[in-house]
Order: sequence, then C-alpha cells, then structure tokens
Amino acid sequence: MEDNFSNYFSETGKVAREYVETRLDLIKLQAAGKLSKALGLFFSLIMAFLLFFFVVVFLGMMLGFWIGEKYNSFTLGFAWAAGFFIFLFALILVFRKSLIQRPLANLLAAELVEEIEEMEERKEERKKSKDQMAQ
Repeated sequence: MEDNFSNYFSETGKVAREYVETRLDLIKLQAAGKLSKALGLFFSLIMAFLLFFFVVVFLGMMLGFWIGEKYNSFTLGFAWAAGFFIFLFALILVFRKSLIQRPLANLLAAELVEEIEEMEERKEERKKSKDQMAQ
C-alpha cells in the first residue's frame, strides 16, 4: 500500500514538474511573440523615419539650389532653405503632441488592444475545444 502512495506522489510530482516547465515554455514563447511584434513595429517606424529624413534632405537641397539659381546666389538659396527648415522644426516642436506623440501612442495602443483581443479569442477557442472534448 505504501508503494502505491509513494508511486502516486512521485508520478504526481513528475507531472507537476512537466506542467510547470511547459507553462514556463509557453510564457517564454508568448513573450517572444510580443517582443517580435513590438520590434517589428519599432523597426518599421525607424525605416519610415529614415526614408522621410532622406526625402526631406533631398527636398532641402533641391529648394536651396532652386532659390540659389533664381537669385544667382547659392548662399542665399541655402540660407532660405535652412530658414524654412528651422521654421518647420519650430512648428514641430510646438505641435509635437498632436503631430507625433498622440499618433504614436494611439498606434501602440491599437497594437496592444489587437494583441489582447487575439489572446482572448484564443482562450475562448481553447475553452470551446475543452468543452467539446468533455462532452
């Protein structure tokens, strides 16, 4: 009889250890999935900003050359272009919350809400499949 209890407890301990290890693996995989989504979003934003930066640089050069050619002074042309970009920079600083911070926060919040909804859908599917198996 004691062998049955000791065997039962040792088997239960093994199953419990396997369960804990499996749960830890699942948590690690879920964290890796969330991290990969966040990194993907981060790198896509970085790439978009880099492309935007190059477009702005070349448009600035084009504006400087165009004004310089029009007034026969490249110094004046690039000074006007620099002044225009300083003005744009000041506008962005003044309206940074409505132009940058809120849209990025909304984008991040939308991604998080989507992730939460996906997790809830998976939980419901698992619950339905468990209910079907129980019947």
